Amino acid sequence: MIQSEKITYQDSKSNQIFEGVICWDDAMAEKKPGVLVAHTFKGQSDFEVDKAQELAKLGYVGFALDMYGQGNRATTPEEADALMQPFLDDRALLLNNILLAFDTLKKHAEVDETRCGGIGFCFGGKCMLDLARSSADINGVVSFHGIYDQPGLNHEGDIKASVLVLHGWEDPLAKPDSTVALGHELTERNADWQILAFGHTGHSFTNPKANFHDRGMFYQEASNRRAWQAMTNFFEEIFE
Repeated sequence: MIQSEKITYQDSKSNQIFEGVICWDDAMAEKKPGVLVAHTFKGQSDFEVDKAQELAKLGYVGFALDMYGQGNRATTPEEADALMQPFLDDRALLLNNILLAFDTLKKHAEVDETRCGGIGFCFGGKCMLDLARSSADINGVVSFHGIYDQPGLNHEGDIKASVLVLHGWEDPLAKPDSTVALGHELTERNADWQILAFGHTGHSFTNPKANFHDRGMFYQEASNRRAWQAMTNFFEEIFE
């Protein structure tokens, strides 16, 4: 049976409290690979919790993490922009919060800390790429319609994580030149990387509620299905 547990965790430097949801299958007695689920610009929501539950059904521990802090969730795009902006301005802060969530996941009793990964959507995709760029000791990360600009933190050395980028070719927030630049960046840092681009697909293609075709942000059922299958295959390979 899939269990879902709301957990709080704290940044020892800022004393800020964060609240996430962690999910696992209690029919599996052994420790399991842990997978972070990083949220969109709106903050943690039922969307990410649902993904954590789906990961639990695959035999993993899914952790719908919190980048913004307990109680900080957006109900409008304007509120979401305001919550996200400090992390765009300060990528060290973004990295700090994603590393805190990663550390929290590894310490959970159900998790095999030697086998961990992460997925992220939109802003969460940026979080996953920044986690990989930091050379964190994580097996693999997946970006769903993420944003690809580099953080400017002078990271050096090989990227340890395998990287899977799931990309809508018509995404107005990640145009083809930025996608090519990401491929060059990952190559230069000797990453094991894949970029899978979906035609006739824009931003937010995994979200059934996205219906802004004029802005290039819309749900694409086939691309969503194919992307999830690609993620499933990716984790099967890196956790074997």
